Amino acid sequence: MSDQGRFLLPLAAVVLTFLCYLPALSNGFIDWDDSPLLLRNPHYRGLGLEQLRWMFTSRLMGHWMPLNWISFGLDHAVWGMTPFGYHLTNLLLHATNAAVVYALASKLLLLSLPERLTSDRMRVRVGALVAALTFSLHPLRVESVAWVTERRDVLSGLFFLLAIWAYLKYCEGRASADGGGRWPYWAAVVLCGLALMSKVMAVSLPVILLLLDVYPLRRLGDGPRGWLGPAARAVLVEKLPFVALCAGASALALWAQLAGGSPVPLEALPWSGRLAILGYQLAFYLGKTLVPTNLAILYELRLPLALETWRIALSVATVAAVTACALALRCRVPAALIAWAAYVVILLPPSGIVQSGYQIAADRYSYLACLGWSMLAGAGVAALGRVAALPAFLVIATLGGLTWTQAKIWHDNETVWRRAVDVDPRSGIARANLGAALSAHGRTEEAMAELREAIRLRPGYPDAHLSLGLMLAQGGDPAGAVPHFSE
Repeated sequence: MSDQGRFLLPLAAVVLTFLCYLPALSNGFIDWDDSPLLLRNPHYRGLGLEQLRWMFTSRLMGHWMPLNWISFGLDHAVWGMTPFGYHLTNLLLHATNAAVVYALASKLLLLSLPERLTSDRMRVRVGALVAALTFSLHPLRVESVAWVTERRDVLSGLFFLLAIWAYLKYCEGRASADGGGRWPYWAAVVLCGLALMSKVMAVSLPVILLLLDVYPLRRLGDGPRGWLGPAARAVLVEKLPFVALCAGASALALWAQLAGGSPVPLEALPWSGRLAILGYQLAFYLGKTLVPTNLAILYELRLPLALETWRIALSVATVAAVTACALALRCRVPAALIAWAAYVVILLPPSGIVQSGYQIAADRYSYLACLGWSMLAGAGVAALGRVAALPAFLVIATLGGLTWTQAKIWHDNETVWRRAVDVDPRSGIARANLGAALSAHGRTEEAMAELREAIRLRPGYPDAHLSLGLMLAQGGDPAGAVPHFSE
């Protein structure tokens, strides 16, 4: 393939990604988070000094994300409150991420595969394309793209991925005869800061870079014994600017969470329960990566966890088995252990360890965490060649079809919450939100039925009581509304 032709594959990744998410462009805003963050919030609407000061100091709903707010401010300047423009920005960012994943996969495959395979550059490029498309077209990515609020995933993801690319460029230069320049290193540091300003979940970046130093860069030596030598110490020192940025961003995230978040207290969820949720989440995203069905906006956390004992036990056993397999294969397939370690590390910040909100898991948390599985898929196709390419692209086509369908589910409040109820009929929160959506369309009887069922399933959920109380009061039954308002 010619030098000009080699750009066709990443361009294909961008175009295919854009096409598979086209239904998202006709979606509206969702009341769940879009409403308080965007529809009822005038503070981000503009890019003057007053708005910028608010963006950098806001703790609205427990988030510190100034760069994300700036992107919303730009959207408002161009599109006003037309949802199409906000969805278009999300989709363009995600499509760009597909191209960056292609570039990353190309570098990582050249570093990790034997020379007899990498000498065939077309083989590497096809493997990189498989990695990019299994990442971008997977239905688990839909929540981050089709939900305007989750701009932070695709924006932070862009800077996170570019930071890794710049770091690999820096390491490539260090390995060259002239030692390369330092600009890619400092570019990676700046990109790390930008990722953190979009979503603090990017705090995992220094550890990810260190894992890449272990393999495939092999900058720490051939084994754990070399990890304490002078060369390894120099590699560790390189991470200090990244760690400093992540520490500062973590402090700001805690500051925001304490002001406007909804952290679950230790009294309600002790450490044993938090570790159990972590085990459940690790197995959940792995399972949904392999079988991406029954995806929804909410997977409700029910306390006490004793209600979910068998699910959690099965999940913990799965995590233990995968860990054992990755360790057993560490010499033959070191990339598998690195991918698994990166998966765990990226999922730690939003995991049950620091449980916040009503969810036991959320599709959006898989956005970067599952990147390692896409890289392994690309490596497998590059290693096996044509025998694996056709099945891989059939799988990718299936993923694209599922993504198209999943993007339609995010069309409006009713479609997204009806899907959540279909996936989990026992979710009181999903039923309460479906009831509110039906009420907004004047479907009073259906709405009341959903709200009463929501209260039966989750008696202490205030939004369900408030919605039902308002409907009763407006329907001429103020006496019936009073008990719900008191809740």
